Formats: sequence, C-alpha cells, structure tokens
Amino acid sequence: MSERWTLSFLRGTNKFNYRVAAIIIRNNHVLVCREDDQDYVFLPGGRVEFGERSDMALVREVEEELGCKGKIGNLLFSVENFFDLEGENFHELAKYYKLTLPDDFPFEIQKPCLITHDEGHELSFYWVEIEEQALKAINLLPKWIRVRLGDLPERPQHLIIDEIKT
Repeated sequence: MSERWTLSFLRGTNKFNYRVAAIIIRNNHVLVCREDDQDYVFLPGGRVEFGERSDMALVREVEEELGCKGKIGNLLFSVENFFDLEGENFHELAKYYKLTLPDDFPFEIQKPCLITHDEGHELSFYWVEIEEQALKAINLLPKWIRVRLGDLPERPQHLIIDEIKT
C-alpha cells in the first residue's frame, strides 16, 4: 500500500485542512458525530488525501467511520472557512455532500445510534432534530451549518465564512 497523505498541516498555531462532510438526513434528523468527550459535534466525514477526489474521500471516510457504504448525492456547499478551535486558527476548505445511508443503518434518538473507533478515537453518532435550537444545544460545528440544514440548496453554494475576522 502506498503512503497516504492527508491534506492537513500545522504551522505554529495556524492549521490548513481540506475536509469533506456528509449531510445525512432521516425523518427530519441529521446524523452528527462526537469524537471522544469533546463539547461539540460535527457532521461525519474527514480529511481528503493527496490525489483523492472529494466525493471518493467521503465514500472512504463513511466506510471507515460508519462501517457501511453511503450513496453520494449532490454537492451542497463548497466552503472556505476560517475559525478558531482548541487554540488553533483554521483555514479550512470543505465540501459538503448530501449522502444516503442503507435503510438498515440504526435510527435511534436520545442516545448514540452507533459507537465506533477510528485513528485512536471513540466516535459516537447521534441523530439530532433539524431545528436550530437543538443543533445549537448539542453544539454542532461549524456554526454556520445550523441555520442551513433546514433549507438545503438545490444547486451547490460557495460560501466564505470568517469567524476569526482578522
């Protein structure tokens, strides 16, 4: 197997990241992930590797994290995101795709529907109602996605989000 290089690097406290994420919706709930005991959740996905297409990176990440094949849908958002997280200033390029999971993927609310391990971390997956206050209460990051999940675009949108405002 050849060496894999994720498109993520750190320079001091500045971090560049190329990420893909899945918007998975079922019964007006979105699937989110909590890593270890972080105080925030995020959409399933991960880093793109050098030479890898973004859609194929998402297929790989979903298989690694959820243990099943997802069906990639439309690209919804292409985002340049600037934010602070845990003492690092992120410059992140991200692609958000609609994704469908097999019908037999667990759907439970109020508790994790799946707990897996990836790269030494425990990942807990939850279905959360698509409602801004519920998404805020569980601390879904990035913050901008909370208000957009209820009204997904028909065509891809390019967003530039600057939470640092340098």
